[in-house]
Amino acid sequence: MDIFEKRVSNLGPLGMYAADADGYFMFPKLEGEIGNKMVFRGKECLIWSLNNYLGLANHPEVRKVDAEAAAQWGLAYPMGARMMSGQTIYHEQLERELAEFVGKESSYLLNFGYQGMVSIIDQLLDRNDVIVYDSEAHACIIDGMRLHIGKRFVYPHNDKEKLRIQLERAKKMTAQTGGGILVITEGVYGMSGGLGNLKDIVDLKKEFDFRLLVDDAHGFGTMGPNGRGTHEHLGVMDDVDLYFATFAKSMAGIGGFVAGHADIIKYLRFNLRSQIYAKSLPMPMVFGALKRLDLIRSSPEFRDKLWIIVRALQKGLREAGHNIGHTESPVTPVFFDGGIPEATQITVDLRENYKIFCSMVSYPVIPKGQLMLRLIPTAVHTLEDVDYTIKAFTEVKEKLEAGHYSKVFAKMNG
Repeated sequence: MDIFEKRVSNLGPLGMYAADADGYFMFPKLEGEIGNKMVFRGKECLIWSLNNYLGLANHPEVRKVDAEAAAQWGLAYPMGARMMSGQTIYHEQLERELAEFVGKESSYLLNFGYQGMVSIIDQLLDRNDVIVYDSEAHACIIDGMRLHIGKRFVYPHNDKEKLRIQLERAKKMTAQTGGGILVITEGVYGMSGGLGNLKDIVDLKKEFDFRLLVDDAHGFGTMGPNGRGTHEHLGVMDDVDLYFATFAKSMAGIGGFVAGHADIIKYLRFNLRSQIYAKSLPMPMVFGALKRLDLIRSSPEFRDKLWIIVRALQKGLREAGHNIGHTESPVTPVFFDGGIPEATQITVDLRENYKIFCSMVSYPVIPKGQLMLRLIPTAVHTLEDVDYTIKAFTEVKEKLEAGHYSKVFAKMNG
């Protein structure tokens, strides 16, 4: 069978809905200035779907640095991969400042977070090593582990006792192979908003002699008294061996980094295939990241404003009877009973009638019989935005419980 024919005849779990979903439920186009309100299909909507936690995307100082760097350097410089011809003192400066900020000796820039995590896992391990990972690991972690030709063991989300069992298995295996153990978890889980049980994991390090890699994409800039990350928030900065984060969330940019002891970062610099064979991060992105990092360090008011909105939103949703799970971060999920039919109708109702745009999540990301609206609060949202959203969600919940959305779906497809 022709390989293209085989694929286009089966577009996959998301692509199968392309005829109805493309441009609305998937690949929607938001237009206008990045902020709490943008335009969707010609209508202004209140937006809860942007990873612009600190509101830096359109901060005037950030926009000024971005524009000046683009005018001075263009988007081509530096040409080539960093190992060959793409190294600059500014890339090195950004790495030093990032390492210092997250409490590590050294760091290495990554062109993209997803790509970087895949390559980190691939390069750290050989066939004799064992990965032990949380069941709710992000897709970039899963894809990185697929490149690992050795064993990997999964434990139920944040279950310390099951983690211990898997570490015992891993220890027995590596005693025979001569390999090592890498535990991978996240700081903030991007769907549930919960935190990885970093303290519990760290408690097991001496007994099982493993290394710990933490993906803190959603925690960098938002968690901890200084915004240094979830490892700062939980008091385990020195116990995380490799700290990974992206610029796509709090920094509202492109790129990422990995930080740790100087010796292991040196190894990654000379072996990380996704960077060795990729063009260096362009100068406007480097200067933009330096400015964003400076604002994160020097302007705690952005983080303070974010948490005012987070606490008001989560407190208000709980008091209105909504199930927001066990979030301990800005990520705010709102759970309802239902499936894809109800999810599509709620999304349409929110966007068309309430002018609220947020992400809808259903099976297989979460269990069957549930659907979830995920809200991403930012420092540019207002308390008025919060009040309006809570009222709208409460009305939506009442409609759902009355069977309104299932009836609409049945009528449309009957």
